[in-house]
Amino acid sequence: MSIKLFLNACFKFLLGIVFTFFLIFVPAGTLNYFNGWLLMIVLFVPIFIAGSIMMIKNPSLFASRLDIKEKKKEQDTIIKLSGLMFIIGFVLAGLDFRFNWFILPNVVSYIAVGIFLIGYILWAIVLKQNTYLSRTIKVEKNQHIIDKGLYSVVRHPMYLASIIVFLMMPLILCSLISFFVFLIYPIIIVFRIKFEEKFL
Repeated sequence: MSIKLFLNACFKFLLGIVFTFFLIFVPAGTLNYFNGWLLMIVLFVPIFIAGSIMMIKNPSLFASRLDIKEKKKEQDTIIKLSGLMFIIGFVLAGLDFRFNWFILPNVVSYIAVGIFLIGYILWAIVLKQNTYLSRTIKVEKNQHIIDKGLYSVVRHPMYLASIIVFLMMPLILCSLISFFVFLIYPIIIVFRIKFEEKFL
């Protein structure tokens, strides 16, 4: 593991925390937003743990997961749409809390946390079973089709895990209006899968 990779990972991790913090708490108009802090914890603590393990055990996979620059125009557009969805969804969740538009009961948030963590566990299992899972779509040397483990049950387990995780985020924030925004994500994933399969 190189120092450059370590510093790059630390920078992106801290940037993600700061960016998410501002997207949620500035629209909320207060730091007294329990569900906002809950999401920050369940989102970034597992990322830190999984990232640390991956950085030590499989630095090449870790490096590929940090690379988010898509070379294909279609995929770059999809990534930007996903980013826009996150921005709009988190901002609306903060505003939802601030103005009490469509706030869901806290029990929904607790159930969503459990499902969210299941999604993260699936994500971790997929990364262990498939070492070619870069963030961008590309073909690597000696890459082959994985058909064991979760891949023997689900064709795209990584995308399934990401859908579970992302759809739980607005529910952890107890925001119904934000949840409707995040429902765009499965549609985005369908287009990404179609392009990916064609490319591969």
